[in-house]
Amino acid sequence: VQLQASGGGLVQPGGSLRLSCAASGDFFRVYAMVWFRQPPGKQRELVAGITSEGSTTYVDSVKGRFTISRDNAKSTLYLQMNSLKPEDTAVYYCNAGLKVGSSADEYIKWGQGTQVTVSS
Repeated sequence: VQLQASGGGLVQPGGSLRLSCAASGDFFRVYAMVWFRQPPGKQRELVAGITSEGSTTYVDSVKGRFTISRDNAKSTLYLQMNSLKPEDTAVYYCNAGLKVGSSADEYIKWGQGTQVTVSS
């Protein structure tokens, strides 16, 4: 499956953005999907994941602010980000696997991410 993330941009603290990840290829619905992010000078970290059944998981720092969802009919993954903070600034990446992986090392291939900058 090939993935293309989009929807990033510059937003003020407290603002919102919705990221999208369009998947091409077959069998999107059977994959667990994830959003990772890589802040400047830091390692890539898991932000949120959603299983093929729709179960979700979030890193503590985004719980209550971010919502991951998927539309299997459109083969698209989303990340709704509310109450954004400067520390959310990062390049955001989506990926797919048989399970929600907690480490970036579990994924072999990465597509282009989308830059999110939270600044006044």
